[in-house]
Amino acid sequence: MAVRIRSLFPRSLYGRAALILVAPIVTIQLLVSVAFIQRHFEGVTEQMTSGVVLELMLVQAAAGEGLAAAQAVAEPLGLVVQAAGDGPASDAREFSDFSGLVVQRVLREGLAGVQGVDLLTYRREVLVRLDSASGPVEIRIERRRVSASNPHQLLVLMVLASLLLTVIAYVFLRNQLRPIKRMAEAAEAFGKGRIVPYRPRGAEEVRAAGAAFLDMRARIERQIEQRTLMLSGVSHDLRTPLTRMRLELAMLDPSPEVAALQSDVAEMERMLDAFLAFARGDATEQPVTVDPGALVAGVVTRARRAGLRVVLTEGPPPPPVVLRPDSVARAVENLLNNAGRYADNSQISLSWDDSAFTISVEDDGPGIPADRRDEAMRPFTRLDSARDPNRGGGVGLGLAIAADVAHGHGGALRLGHSTGLGGLKADLVLAR
Repeated sequence: MAVRIRSLFPRSLYGRAALILVAPIVTIQLLVSVAFIQRHFEGVTEQMTSGVVLELMLVQAAAGEGLAAAQAVAEPLGLVVQAAGDGPASDAREFSDFSGLVVQRVLREGLAGVQGVDLLTYRREVLVRLDSASGPVEIRIERRRVSASNPHQLLVLMVLASLLLTVIAYVFLRNQLRPIKRMAEAAEAFGKGRIVPYRPRGAEEVRAAGAAFLDMRARIERQIEQRTLMLSGVSHDLRTPLTRMRLELAMLDPSPEVAALQSDVAEMERMLDAFLAFARGDATEQPVTVDPGALVAGVVTRARRAGLRVVLTEGPPPPPVVLRPDSVARAVENLLNNAGRYADNSQISLSWDDSAFTISVEDDGPGIPADRRDEAMRPFTRLDSARDPNRGGGVGLGLAIAADVAHGHGGALRLGHSTGLGGLKADLVLAR
């Protein structure tokens, strides 16, 4: 029940702030309106109508001597007396005329022989039909004499004042919430690898939070820059001896021992490339707007050249997406290589919505058990002996690199079961 009630409340900061602002105003309006109508207007209407009852009693007594006598008494009192019509007498009022209920009740309680109190026939007058000694008569009274005029003016004024105050409060509230929203947008963009200009504004607490965010972003940028410089040096220092070893082996006479050493050097270079790719991540690449369909098609073309059996599912052209093309291409290549290593056929497809862009890679291999999929995305994790690098397997970084690229784009790597091919399905989800 509590979860169902929470689902009715707004989730955004603007919505909750507006609810906090509007709910008390509406509640106060309802309470004041009910109290005012019941206690003030009803009381005033009852007092005014009671005063008119005395005048009607005089006219009713004079009507026993004839219509002319009643009119003579009524004229100085501002009342109009006329002969009763032939139609049946009854009470009549508009549905929204709440003070009319009080008028009818007080007239019937204060006068004897009231046949009907009509508040509809004459919009600004009350028509009362009374019995008298000489027969029924009808008396017309100005409505403003029995009830307060324009009883809804105060309510309308309250509503207009509340609307004006709500607009003023909303403008002020928006100015206070806008810096928080801008800081959230800057943090979200930084989480996706994009640096957007941001300057702390707003209240002192918001400025302090914004300054802390800028300091944190600067520290992370410095750490990324230092890591990039370190990796560049490590890459150069490690590749140089490997290149020298490969050249020296090429100069030796061919033999099984030389071929084995060349294979080991190639394996070391492949492992080094995987380690550096995982450590480097996508920190050195800036996001750009690209055509994801063309990017994936290029990856599929290279995979087919390498001997992989990959099918690219045809569909409508995808919209342009802001991403790091080299990092995403490397992640998709890792997924395809992983599928080609453990399956005969693989398939790649694209899908998107307003918030995310998804690249799905499916295969007909053995797949990964559901309880070990999280483990498979950890760095340097090999689930079985078939993934031993000495037996042609990987080094346990393919899925980890893809997951890291997805996280760097504000998304995630999701592993599941392929309903079409029966093997593993890997969804590379990138935020738009």
